[in-house]
Amino acid sequence: MARRSYLFFLAGLVILWPALAAADYIKYRDPKQPTNARITDLMNRMTLQEKIGQMVQIERTVASPQVMKNYFIGSVLSGGGSSPGVNASAQEWIKMVNQFQRDALSTRLGIPMIYGIDSVHGHSTVYNATIFPHNIGLRIGAATALEARATGIPYLFAPCVAVCRDPRWGRCYESYSEDPEVVSSMTEIVTGLQGDIPSTSPKGVPYVGGKTKVAACAKHYVGDGGTVNGINENNTILSRHGLLSIHMPGYSASIIKGVSTVMVSYSSWNGDKMHGNRDLITGFLKGTLRFRGFVITDWEGLDRMTSPRHANYSNSILRGINAGIDMIMVPMKYKEFIDDLNQLVTNHEIPMSRIDDAVRRVLRVKFTMGLFENPLADETLVNHLGSHEHRELAREAVRKSLVLLKNTNSMLPLPKKGSKILVAGAHADNLGYQCGGWTIQWQGQSGNNATVGTTIMDAIMNTVDKQSSQVVYQENPDTKYLQSEGFSYAIVVVGELPYAETEGNNMNLTIPEPGPTMIKNVCRAVKCVVVVVSGRPVVIEPYLKWIDGLVAAWLPGTEGQGVADVLFGNYGFSGKLSRTWFRSVDQLPMNVGDEHYDPLFPFGFGLTTEPTDDSN
Repeated sequence: MARRSYLFFLAGLVILWPALAAADYIKYRDPKQPTNARITDLMNRMTLQEKIGQMVQIERTVASPQVMKNYFIGSVLSGGGSSPGVNASAQEWIKMVNQFQRDALSTRLGIPMIYGIDSVHGHSTVYNATIFPHNIGLRIGAATALEARATGIPYLFAPCVAVCRDPRWGRCYESYSEDPEVVSSMTEIVTGLQGDIPSTSPKGVPYVGGKTKVAACAKHYVGDGGTVNGINENNTILSRHGLLSIHMPGYSASIIKGVSTVMVSYSSWNGDKMHGNRDLITGFLKGTLRFRGFVITDWEGLDRMTSPRHANYSNSILRGINAGIDMIMVPMKYKEFIDDLNQLVTNHEIPMSRIDDAVRRVLRVKFTMGLFENPLADETLVNHLGSHEHRELAREAVRKSLVLLKNTNSMLPLPKKGSKILVAGAHADNLGYQCGGWTIQWQGQSGNNATVGTTIMDAIMNTVDKQSSQVVYQENPDTKYLQSEGFSYAIVVVGELPYAETEGNNMNLTIPEPGPTMIKNVCRAVKCVVVVVSGRPVVIEPYLKWIDGLVAAWLPGTEGQGVADVLFGNYGFSGKLSRTWFRSVDQLPMNVGDEHYDPLFPFGFGLTTEPTDDSN
């Protein structure tokens, strides 16, 4: 009898085993399943609160383990300058990001969070990262992705595909050009960040090619570079044809390359806030362009739909979500947002179909990134942060981005030997100034201690012949000193102070004093080369008559050696202006193709030189 019972038990177990195995099988966790099948299976298991959580991005400073678990938070970010500590190492970043990830994975469904950060010109808010020149493409995307992954971060708010039509705009240095064709061509950086999209990939579907790549974000949708007088977050007054032909091509090109996310602009188009523009977000971006990634707000983007900010917040949520926004960079007041959104859905003011569309898009990006299979950071990548290879790439980018605007009597390239050289100007020996905004801190900073790099002054010292040449640095030399020292020539390095966003709005675009006075004093006393360190064209015509050589160095980043490489002829000048250099701000806005186009230096201008023999 016992043996017969045992046989019946075994037979029953054989019958039940497929059912038990099926009960343990979870489709969304199976990487062999199609992405859409995994998304559908997961969403069928999710409650409303879990879905809303996926739509929320909060700042790291409010992201405790309890918050991550209790609110099912889908994303965390570092705001400008927000880090795990002063001069935090790659390992410290990884430890922090991994902890947030473990908190997310401990929830009922174990949905990984996605960590995001601004990377305007390299992984630029992280200590010891390679800071590339602003506005440059080259092969920077792949290097930036690798440095981000070295700190455990898989999502970057880059690239900025704005078309800056007025240099008075405080974000002009984030834009590649005033020309939409140039901006579109520079979206190759999306491929560098995310990887080469397969030829079989459907249009609009996001793509991220493995653990050394990141999810990119095309921003700021759309028309942020065309606001009246270049005022940040202002109104772009333009026909629909003008908007689509000037400001839309960068997004279309990014979507073709599989960009994962798109960030909405604070600005308005003909008086309508972009964060509430259903026609352009749902209709054009998601419909006409067939974008299948997720749409994210800018920092407190819903708050800024009203004046004063955050007034009638529930209505801003209603407008923003119904317009088609999928993830909200809250980033602090997450409880209020979650409660208000839940109420709006419960009251049927926001349909459940809109929530499902948003969550499906967020999950699509997460599955595409491989976060469900590899949610934690790969610590073997830490040595890529600020690597020699990446710094050499940045140095090359500096060399190629310099634009030679004037070269009287072939002043450039400069001789390395037998010279007494004056170097003047605060920007010559200030790493913070040459990196500009969005470097370690949101607004950037002054000095040489914020991160690791080579100043222009150090680069000059590294380049000249130390046996036969003497280099003297005087930040602001007076006339008497200039007349008494017998300098062979002077290198005057002047420019803008660091800034970002609205703080960079500038209606006069003059070089801050003592820059203009120094140009006048030095260049009238000594043959001189003026190197302008700025995020955009600035007023230079009044001083041009005294200048022998004029170089636009833009914001070269940490690798100042690239500036000296070209000044002294190791490499020739080859850069061309990607934006018009005006004579006077009274001409602005003025862009190539305008009827009354009368620039100081036109779009595409740039003198060239040939490399010289090192024996010079």
